[in-house]
This record gives sequence, C-alpha cells and structure tokens, in this order.
Amino acid sequence: MHQHSIEASLISSSLIGRRVLIPRIKLAPSDPNLPFTLERTQSSVRLSYAMTINKSQGQTLEKVGLFLP
Repeated sequence: MHQHSIEASLISSSLIGRRVLIPRIKLAPSDPNLPFTLERTQSSVRLSYAMTINKSQGQTLEKVGLFLP
C-alpha cells in the first residue's frame, strides 16, 4: 500500500502480471450548510479468495461463485 493508492497485480485477462494502482477516493458531503467539515476516504476493493478446481475437489462448500471471463 502506498500513501494514496494500492498497488496490485492483475491475475486474469490478457494483461496477467501487469501492475496497476488503485486510487483512494475522497468523498465529501454536497451540503454546504453543515457546521463542520466531513471527509471520507475509501478504496474500492473487495476481499476475495480463489481456489483452483483441483484443490476444491472433495470439499463441501456452502456458497460458490463462478467467474467466467
């Protein structure tokens, strides 16, 4: 993690291995009448796990997602 972004490597598509930066996004309320300054910073990432078909054989899983590019 950098101070203003997250560095990641792509693991799918034709750009496998390419390094990308995911910027942090600053959000502020649009109401100028608030008596205080409010600023929220967030990164648009989602926690995920991956497992190959070979490793998953013989396991019982409650939920499974499938990514088909």
